[in-house]
Amino acid sequence: MSYAADPNCLFCKLIAGDIPADVVHETESTFAFRDVQPQAPTHVLVIPRRHVPDIASLVAEAPEEVVSLFSAAAAVADQEGLAGPDAGYRMVANTGPAAHQTVFHAHVHVLGGRSMAWPPG
Repeated sequence: MSYAADPNCLFCKLIAGDIPADVVHETESTFAFRDVQPQAPTHVLVIPRRHVPDIASLVAEAPEEVVSLFSAAAAVADQEGLAGPDAGYRMVANTGPAAHQTVFHAHVHVLGGRSMAWPPG
C-alpha cells in the first residue's frame, strides 16, 4: 500500500527511517514506537502510516484504518504485558492544540505500567 507522507512531519520521518525510533510493532498500515518523553513506565505511540493531522481526519478519510490503529494499540498493550485481569492501560488520542496535541499526525498513546488517575487532565 502507498501512503501520502508530509516531508516536514516528524512522524513521517520516523516511518521513513530518516530519524531513528525504538520501534515495537509494525503492520501494513501502522507503526508503533516508544515515546522519547515517556509519561508512564510504558509509553508507546501508535500511528497510521497515512499522514493525516488527527484521529478525526483519519475517521473521515479512512475509517477502516482507525480499526487497524486501535487493533495495533491493543496488540502493543498485550505485547508490553499491560493486558490481563490484574493489569490495565490507557489509550489517549489528543486532537488539536487545546488538547495538547504537539505533532499533527494522528496517533494514539498507549500508557501503562502504573496506576492511572481519574479524571485525566
